[in-house]
Amino acid sequence: MMKFVPVALAAALVLTGCAATPHTQTATAVAAPVAAPAATGPAADDNLNAVAWSQNASEHDFIYLQTFRDAQEKLLKAKQDPNWDALPKDDRAAHASLKGLKPAVVLDIDETALDNSPYQARLIRAGGEFNEADWAAWCKEAIARPLPGALAFTKFAAEHGIAVIYISNRAKDLDEATLANLRSAGFPVAGKESFLGLGTFVEGCEQVGSEKGCRRQLVAKNYRVLMQFGDQIGDFANVLGNNVQGRARAMAPYTAWIGERWFVLPNPTYGSWEPALFDNDFSLPRGERRQKKIESLRTQ
Repeated sequence: MMKFVPVALAAALVLTGCAATPHTQTATAVAAPVAAPAATGPAADDNLNAVAWSQNASEHDFIYLQTFRDAQEKLLKAKQDPNWDALPKDDRAAHASLKGLKPAVVLDIDETALDNSPYQARLIRAGGEFNEADWAAWCKEAIARPLPGALAFTKFAAEHGIAVIYISNRAKDLDEATLANLRSAGFPVAGKESFLGLGTFVEGCEQVGSEKGCRRQLVAKNYRVLMQFGDQIGDFANVLGNNVQGRARAMAPYTAWIGERWFVLPNPTYGSWEPALFDNDFSLPRGERRQKKIESLRTQ
C-alpha cells in the first residue's frame, strides 16, 4: 500500500530544504511534495465485477444453457433406470426403498432458477451490503427473471411426468411472493407442495440453520430424485462445518455425481463459500473480512 506524507511533515521538509546553505543547492528546482488525497477505492466487499459478469458476460449465460441442456439430454435415461437416485445417503436413509416412488427433479431457486442480480446491482449502486429488509422487498416485487436454460429444462421435465420441486432458503413470509414470481416467469409449479421454503416443518427431523437436509428427506418419502440443481454445496448435501475442509468432506463421496445427478451452477456474487474464508464471522468489519479473503488467495 502506498504511504502518503502528512501535510505537516511535508511542510517541514520544504522548510528544511529552504534553510540549506547555497553550496548545497542545485540549479534544478525541486517541487515541494504535495500530500495525495486519501484513497477511497471500492468498498471492502465490492461485488462489481461479479455482478457485471453475471449480468453481461455471454459466458455466464452459456454455462447455464450448457448445464441445463446437458441435464435434459440425460433426464429420460435417468427416469428409466429404477435404481437411479440423486439424494445423498443421509437424506435417503429413512426412506431407502425406491420402489413405487414418483420421479422428480429438485432445484434451488435463487441463482439457479431465478436471477437476483438486480438486487446485487442495487447494493453496489447504494454502497451497501446484504440486509434482510431490502432482500425481502426485492423478493416481494416478484420480478426476478428465469436464468438461461432453467425454464426449458423444468418444462421438459414436467411434460415427461417428472415432478419439479423447488427447495429455497427464502424466509417463510416470502413464500407467496416466490410462488408468484416462479409462475409469472413461466416455471411449472404444481402446487404449494412443490415448493419447500425455509419454514417447512418436517416431522422427526430437526433442521439446523438453513440446511436443506430435512426438506430433502421429506421429498425422499414420495419421490425418486433424478437430479439436483443448485449454486451452493448446501443445495446438494449437508455441510457439517462451513470451512474449506468441511465443504470438501461434504462433497467427497459424491464427486462422481457432478454433471450426472448433481448440476452445480456458478455464483460469484454470494454464497457459503465466502464466509468460509473468514470463519463465518459477519460481525467482523468489512475491511477485516476483505483481508481474510485476500489471505486465502494463492499466488502459485
